[in-house]
Amino acid sequence: MNQSAPINSTTAAIPTSPLAIPAYRLFWAARFAAVFATTAMVVVIGWQTYDVARASYHMTRDHAAFQLGLLGLVQFVPLLVLTPVAGWAADRFDRRCVGAASNLTDMLVAVALCVATAFHWLTLPLLFTLAALHGIARVFSGPALGSIAPNLVPPALLPRAIAINSMAWQSASVIGPAAGGLIYAFSPSLPYGLAAVLLIASALGILALPLMKRPELSRHIHPLRQMVDGLKFVRNERFLLGCITLDLFAVLLGGATALLPVYARDILHVGPEGLGTLRAAPALGAALVAVILAIRPIEREVGAKMLWAVVVFGLATVVFGISRNYGLSLAMLGVLGAADMVSVFIRSTLVQLNTPDMMRGRVSSVSGLAISASNELGEMESGGLAALLGSTGAVVFGGVGAIVITAIWAVIFPELKRARNFAPQYRDSPPQDNHAFEPAKEPVS
Repeated sequence: MNQSAPINSTTAAIPTSPLAIPAYRLFWAARFAAVFATTAMVVVIGWQTYDVARASYHMTRDHAAFQLGLLGLVQFVPLLVLTPVAGWAADRFDRRCVGAASNLTDMLVAVALCVATAFHWLTLPLLFTLAALHGIARVFSGPALGSIAPNLVPPALLPRAIAINSMAWQSASVIGPAAGGLIYAFSPSLPYGLAAVLLIASALGILALPLMKRPELSRHIHPLRQMVDGLKFVRNERFLLGCITLDLFAVLLGGATALLPVYARDILHVGPEGLGTLRAAPALGAALVAVILAIRPIEREVGAKMLWAVVVFGLATVVFGISRNYGLSLAMLGVLGAADMVSVFIRSTLVQLNTPDMMRGRVSSVSGLAISASNELGEMESGGLAALLGSTGAVVFGGVGAIVITAIWAVIFPELKRARNFAPQYRDSPPQDNHAFEPAKEPVS
């Protein structure tokens, strides 16, 4: 591909597959490396937090599980505070630089954890502090990287690109946790060292992407006003609001991953190696579905299928919660991940196609906040409920809650059920820039 001139329908043929675009392939590889690194880190941080709480602080099983909830909370607080800033930065500055800087920040966290583990300096305060820094890196990474892919492919290929991008995320999420658990059993500090190397490689790959055309934010409007405009845009677009908040509340209640260290150590008795496999099982199910969606994307009755996918997610969570068989638990986690992938694919495509490019960073930040809130606050909710109801009760309660939330959202957001295909559902907002595929002629300040 000639990067020296703009690409349009008159100078070059529009590719028929995202993988035919060199820049998209590089972006895919960079995302894979970063997700591999961070998921390997997260599974080890979770194990170490639970293990330190039990072994060094002599906590009971349920009180140690509550520490896992606190671990999620300390990662969420930076996301809550900095999300408007991160979304504005993704729309104001070069998204490649923002994404690379985020990866390099996470690399420093990995190095610190590697050293602390090697010299046996781990304490709960240190783990919580580094987890918070990891949360800061993530809040800036999500909007920047989430806004890059739509500018690397033409709009017609966006659903397929999202599915293939999900393959990078999910396949790395399969390999990363499993590798993290296995490598940790061999050398506790080594997973963090590997993560640091991968995060550097990912940052370099992102910086090597071509400069992409993006709209200029007005310099005459105060940054705080521009941040608020992003929040108002989502609030006023009921379709986007329904998509984003469905994931927020359903996964917040239905998330079982926070308690996987409890299941691995004290319920299923499979140790850190088994924990890595348990963490990888949802991603394996999701990766298999992502492959199918990349070949044959969902095109009809997308809204109803998204809602039913969340119901299946809740049912699988309930069965996992009561299971005491390792094989059945793995199977339910796989089903849970597959259902979540269907929901994520549909929701991500709808959000991207219903957001103008000048708003993508800020809308991605709001969507990322919802996803992170569902994950991190879900961990807090699971840990808190585990202290009250026990680990099994917390997981089952969450699965039932996800089903109830889906039924409520189907009623209060009928726009979701009425979405027949991926055509933009605009009412008040402008359509996306159909020339977003063209790279910029000049650097954007």
